[in-house]
Amino acid sequence: MSPVRTIPARGVRISQCRSCASSALEPVLDLGTTPLADRLPTVDDLAEPEPVAPLEVVRCNRCSLLQLTYTVDPEELFCRNYPYFSSVSPQLMAHFEASSLEIIRERRLGPGSRVIELASNDGYMLRHFASAGIPVLGIDPASGPAQAAIASGIPTLQAFFTLGLAEELVERGDRADVVLANNVLAHVADLDGFVRGIETLLAPDGVAVIEAPYLVDLVNHCEFDTIYHQHLCYFSVTALDALFRPRGLYLERIVRTSIHGGSLRLFLGKKDRPDASVGALLEEESKAGIGSSGYYHGFAGRVRRLREELLTYLAELRRSGKRLAGYGAAAKACTLLSYCGIGTETLEYVVDASPRKHGRFMPGNRLPIVPPSMLHDRPPDVLVILAWNFSDEIMRQQQAFAARGGRFLVPVPRVRIVAREERRAEAP
Repeated sequence: MSPVRTIPARGVRISQCRSCASSALEPVLDLGTTPLADRLPTVDDLAEPEPVAPLEVVRCNRCSLLQLTYTVDPEELFCRNYPYFSSVSPQLMAHFEASSLEIIRERRLGPGSRVIELASNDGYMLRHFASAGIPVLGIDPASGPAQAAIASGIPTLQAFFTLGLAEELVERGDRADVVLANNVLAHVADLDGFVRGIETLLAPDGVAVIEAPYLVDLVNHCEFDTIYHQHLCYFSVTALDALFRPRGLYLERIVRTSIHGGSLRLFLGKKDRPDASVGALLEEESKAGIGSSGYYHGFAGRVRRLREELLTYLAELRRSGKRLAGYGAAAKACTLLSYCGIGTETLEYVVDASPRKHGRFMPGNRLPIVPPSMLHDRPPDVLVILAWNFSDEIMRQQQAFAARGGRFLVPVPRVRIVAREERRAEAP
């Protein structure tokens, strides 16, 4: 295959912290110039140059926010055939169903309540509130997921959430008893406007429930592939407190969850009344050295070692005659494959459960994305689970592949080969 032609993605480089506007930004990790995750080319796109952008991470020495140096135009990231639909994953669906039912119960929501979700995708979470008779509204800029939500009966505005939009909603009398924002805070370039928009939209005694990947899990588990252009920021509780407090929102309670490799579920209100969970996490982060350069430099060193370990494993498997494929055309797969330089010379294809991705290609390396049936029609010897945060779910779904002697390679947080019968590390 001829080399892929590239062009610089539209965007801007920052010189100040996205949260506190400090110019004291310290380099942490450079993952190179990479294609845009989730921009999956079709056959018709293959002749066109592919947008790429630097993937460099810095840390603010004032508020400790970890962030990217380059902001890709969100229209390029989210409004052009955005392929991510939350409802594809049963594990993700179960996670947010449980969260929905808990919020309904704890907040005693009913027909007189109002729930508004930012980045509501295909209505995967709001459907649980709607089925309980609670009025809902979704807001999402991606046409595919937004239209799917509308088709399923979830009222949805196809737009980016901004302070201006929040003010428009309030002017027409639309305030929220609950504002939901799952895995979107990290996507936001204008953090100030987004947070002020939540504060504006939220009723005086309302609650904002926000989920975001947790920086401590990212660092401790070497989850470098969760760094990609959609994720502009990587949050610690220390950085979150510094973001919300000056803008009139306060952390009331925090729950750690295992979803997406480790996340935080934040409960925020307009009064400063934190429970013990907030102080405990702030203290843990202080003891771990969140505010020190060494914490992040150690992480960068582990990332480089993990890359070398993975490439050694894959090379040994190929030398021994093994056929390899990937599973999960996720955004994190783009970062992992690009940073490690893995392409068609190593993997034959990438399997994904979402029919919307079939017939497309991974960005940069142009690996074909195929349905799970390919594991029966043209089975590899080893399946590299690129969507490793759903590895248990994927292995359960692919028991027939394992029964035929297939093995799984899980690359993060450490490289390991897993067989269905033993689920333990072994040599290639």
